[in-house]
Amino acid sequence: MLKNGIPISLSLSPALHNENNDSKKKYNKQRTFRLSLLAVLVAACISFIAKFLIYLIDVITGIAFYGSLTVTETTPMYNNLGVFVIVVPVVGGLIVGLMALYGSKAIRGHGIPEAMEQILTNESKIKPSITYLKPLSSAITIGTGGPFGAEGPIIATGGALGSTLGQLIRITPNERKILLAAGATAGMAAIFASPVAAILLAIELLLFEFSARSFIPVALACITGAAGHHFLFGNEVVFPVANPIPVASNYAVFFYSVMGIAIGLLAVGVTKVVYWLEDMFEKLPIHWAWWPAIGGIAVGVVGYFSPRTLGVGYFNITDLLSGTLALNVVVSLCVLKFISWSISLSSGTSGGTLAPLMTIGGAAGALLGSVGMYWFPDVGINIPLAVLVGMSALFAGASRAFLTSIVFALETTGQSNALLPLLATCTTSYFISFFLMENTIMTERIARRGVVTPDSYEPDILEKTNVEQLVTDNGVVINNQMSIDEVRNWFTNESDMQANYFIVSDTEGEYKGIVSSSNLFNSHHNEGNTIETIVKRNNVYIDPSETLRRAVEIMAKENVDILPVVVDKKIRGILTYQHIISVYKTGVDEREKKQAHISLSRQRLKLLVRGQKLVSILKSKK
Repeated sequence: MLKNGIPISLSLSPALHNENNDSKKKYNKQRTFRLSLLAVLVAACISFIAKFLIYLIDVITGIAFYGSLTVTETTPMYNNLGVFVIVVPVVGGLIVGLMALYGSKAIRGHGIPEAMEQILTNESKIKPSITYLKPLSSAITIGTGGPFGAEGPIIATGGALGSTLGQLIRITPNERKILLAAGATAGMAAIFASPVAAILLAIELLLFEFSARSFIPVALACITGAAGHHFLFGNEVVFPVANPIPVASNYAVFFYSVMGIAIGLLAVGVTKVVYWLEDMFEKLPIHWAWWPAIGGIAVGVVGYFSPRTLGVGYFNITDLLSGTLALNVVVSLCVLKFISWSISLSSGTSGGTLAPLMTIGGAAGALLGSVGMYWFPDVGINIPLAVLVGMSALFAGASRAFLTSIVFALETTGQSNALLPLLATCTTSYFISFFLMENTIMTERIARRGVVTPDSYEPDILEKTNVEQLVTDNGVVINNQMSIDEVRNWFTNESDMQANYFIVSDTEGEYKGIVSSSNLFNSHHNEGNTIETIVKRNNVYIDPSETLRRAVEIMAKENVDILPVVVDKKIRGILTYQHIISVYKTGVDEREKKQAHISLSRQRLKLLVRGQKLVSILKSKK
């Protein structure tokens, strides 16, 4: 019973409960359907933007390195500029620095960390200008020799497009996050025709959840992006392997597992070097807008000695997978590509990480595979497979996008026999990265800014618990016809009353609102007035079918620590923040409790007793 004498029954109407749940589910499904249509629209647009970006990169490459205007696939590798090739990336860096200075500083970096930060701290709001500044700046960077892939810029552009659409229409921050993730991963699917890997990328690096409301729109967007790739780029796999990869023997799988340890250490080293270089740039006594030009010097010098390191370089991955590259070329791709990419990325230019990491990891895999073939010729090591697992393991270790790395390798090469070696190598690389590196190449930058990235996908205990499971009739409900003076005197005599908010109802138990203690004891009120005159928030309540998570959201939004549980305008009970904390504490305690459910000593005792009984039976039969 509540303390104002109004009889309160906690027996809830099942029909009303079911009706509320059914209407809520119907509403959520309608929202998900609408969000799915928007995600498909964003994905269709980003597919054409991806094609335009590739054309733009080829145009700038042709002009910068060959002085000709062309939209055909072009690589800087065959330029005849000689030592003047060093100037081209510097000019590109200068342009990008000016674009970042006068356009938006958000175009700097490789895209995914910036998207993660906006999701975690800014309700997934990305400036609309990024939708055109990011692809343009990236096209200039890559077209002038920047050692990046096109996937990073298009992921950032897709995320910005989804976020912009989510800011133009009336949707929640969580729905905007889903549109952002849908646009970003649709861009990845449009470049690589890898829809499943793109979905997993969204789950592992962007959404931080796995639910139907997020999975369905993102999946449809990725399917649309992959369809866009087939329509605009062709149906072939992005990284074809000349000879099909055979099934690896158990000995070979063991070798690839051990190789994953070395790749994991390389992933840790790559990440630490990149951010060490960023720290070095931060110490330079010049404005950050000049840094991309300095990074361009490193790109140009390395490109002069190793032209393969310039530009997108997707063909480098294909050549590595062929297993026919000369040893010196493989070494240059592993070492020089890393030097060029890490310095350029650290300088704050606009570029991505996926393709460079794949190239460096593939080259490292080829080198380790060659060493393995020399020392263990009978194990059955396959160089193309060593390249493939090296590519995936480096990305898995550096980003900890474990499933994305494995599925991406399978989708972009079509080599299903590589699944077990990929699983073995990526697992060991991830293992090494997990124990030796607190943050990843994707999260280190935002972690330095104080942004905490979720690292688990455990079910929310507050989401699993309904209000009706905790609702209680132990509380205070004030009659709305009582005078302010009467209520004040009553509370003065009740020494145990220390609540911040009080619920108000009429004599029939119908909910009228909430009044705060500060408002109740405000000296400006006429003490003869009724409580009803100072009630302002009469819309703050919760239905018993709602979850505790929804209750927390209402409490936070309305800045109250108590909620009336209302059914058909009648108060059915009270929910306080202590109830919610107790549920959360119970869940934490259960998760952290250490206990053995099977006692070996007891099992041994039972076996001894059964043995003795069996001996007794045998003796009696004799």
